[in-house]
Amino acid sequence: MAKNINFVQFIILIIQGAVVGAGAILPGISGGVLCVSFGLYEPIMALLTNPKKTLKENYKMFIPFVVGWVLGFFLLAKAFTFLYEIAPDVVLFLFFGLVCGTIPEMFKKSELSDKHASWTPFVISLGVSYIMFHALDILKQSTALAVPANFVSFAFCGFLWGLSLIVPGLSSSSVLICLGLYYPLMDGIDVFDMSVLIPFVIGIVVTALAFARLVDMLFKKHYALMSRIILGFVISSSLKALPYEFGNSFTVLLCAVCCALGFVAALVMEKHESK
Repeated sequence: MAKNINFVQFIILIIQGAVVGAGAILPGISGGVLCVSFGLYEPIMALLTNPKKTLKENYKMFIPFVVGWVLGFFLLAKAFTFLYEIAPDVVLFLFFGLVCGTIPEMFKKSELSDKHASWTPFVISLGVSYIMFHALDILKQSTALAVPANFVSFAFCGFLWGLSLIVPGLSSSSVLICLGLYYPLMDGIDVFDMSVLIPFVIGIVVTALAFARLVDMLFKKHYALMSRIILGFVISSSLKALPYEFGNSFTVLLCAVCCALGFVAALVMEKHESK
């Protein structure tokens, strides 16, 4: 039997889907991190692993999330992209606040799953992933490739997007900018170009199906270990995405306000979900 959700939860799931869909397009933002933050990472992995059973049990949750994701990816993303081009620091701090607002509950959930499990995996994951993301950032700044925009390259874009869902913290957008494929992909999505969308979706589906079963199995057998490894990825990627230089004091103030708004919004959504 499908789990019931009330009207408020329905609206929250639409909002969360829109944020994930829009945020995944922005450089420095990981769709996987947002899914983890909203408590949707494990259900999505289960859906990709066993769609028939998971849909039967949770279709009332997935329907509003997918609706929100489509709206966010195809409509809201344009607004966020426009804002990102004008004030990238402000947008990044807004998403950082959203993630920060959910981290206490993530720690609590991991701790309750096994109070005797070591937190060493979290520390190792935090350090290793931060170094990895820093290395990718250096590679992006020092490398500028011009990969031809064709069926294979757009399928590769989908592969990276699917991988960023499986590996929280991996920003597919940043890698695609480095390869010169980000803007051709965005232009194709903007005008619903099937020669772009079809290989892109194929790449996402193939990647997600290939890795989701492994992740789902690991969560079922080693929840405390996996949750702490994922937490390390979430925190390190969020810290790595933040800018450390600002143009003026007004920008600093605006970033602080947006971070606070994101944090409060996450707490409000978490409170209603727990009810």
